[in-house]
Amino acid sequence: MHSHVTDAVKAPSLIRLSENMVLARFETLKIYAALGAVQALLKAGTVRPGDTLVDSSSGIYALALAMVCHRYGLRCHIVASTTVTPAIRSQLEILGATVDQMPPEENLRLDQHRRVARVQELLGSDPGMHWMRQYHDPVHCHGYAEMAALVRTALPDASLTLVAGVGTGASSAGLIRPMREEDPSARLVGIQPFGSVSFGSERFSDPEAIIAGIGSAIPFDNVRHELYDRIHWMTFHHAMAGTIALMRAHAVFAGLSTGAAYLAARWEARRHPERVHLVVGADTGHRYVEQVFTRHREATDAGTLAPTEITSLDELAPPWSAMSWARRGSAGPR
Repeated sequence: MHSHVTDAVKAPSLIRLSENMVLARFETLKIYAALGAVQALLKAGTVRPGDTLVDSSSGIYALALAMVCHRYGLRCHIVASTTVTPAIRSQLEILGATVDQMPPEENLRLDQHRRVARVQELLGSDPGMHWMRQYHDPVHCHGYAEMAALVRTALPDASLTLVAGVGTGASSAGLIRPMREEDPSARLVGIQPFGSVSFGSERFSDPEAIIAGIGSAIPFDNVRHELYDRIHWMTFHHAMAGTIALMRAHAVFAGLSTGAAYLAARWEARRHPERVHLVVGADTGHRYVEQVFTRHREATDAGTLAPTEITSLDELAPPWSAMSWARRGSAGPR
């Protein structure tokens, strides 16, 4: 019996997709980030019940933060991406959050810059607000240690490869660090959309890219490049192919970032059958219904797709590239 819904939804469902591939499917992955961060801030006295927490979000973190604020008697102000759906916005408002949503904008890079600028305006008018800084404050990594322990209990003897969207970097860092404390050989494979600055693909543009939560238009301090063993970059259409393939093969209705991770994990699992590949499924498919699921007949057969293996960022090219990152720093191999 849970005392609050955040405890009920934070744990993933672990689903075996193949002999060496397991999906960690979440309703909302970032409950771990928001819970761990807020609990640490309350314990330190940095924030107190009644304070207002503010941050920018494309949707998943916004809902998680609003739920955690509801739990601990905190106010919540979200500067929402243009991609936040009416369903998510309605939930935020019912939970008591104040929502500033950016107007429609095809350029998600501009959308992200505008959101950060709006947060700074709010802080200027009310210095008492606490900016959560999900992109930069490592406090968001803390909560994932609980999930890492859960995974190790479920897969005690496995040589693990974690396959996940890079996003803010908090979930990857929060999961792989405790995993490597027990097994230094644990591997981390990150997924990026073309156009993201985190791993050097900003010179590209993917007009249909709506892969919320795995890319970045601005540098994120929580992205620790030295933790990643491999990186996959893929277009919207390849991520869509993975998302539809996941549902066709396994009846899993998941978000676009999960589909992208699934496509990459299939490739990695074939190359390394001796390792168990843990796919992080950050959210459900509800906010991708119109852009992805209603277009399922357009989806390419995922079994026909393969990445171009590259050795430097100079060779990077759509629609799907993969490279050994080898735990290098932010500059990466050129």
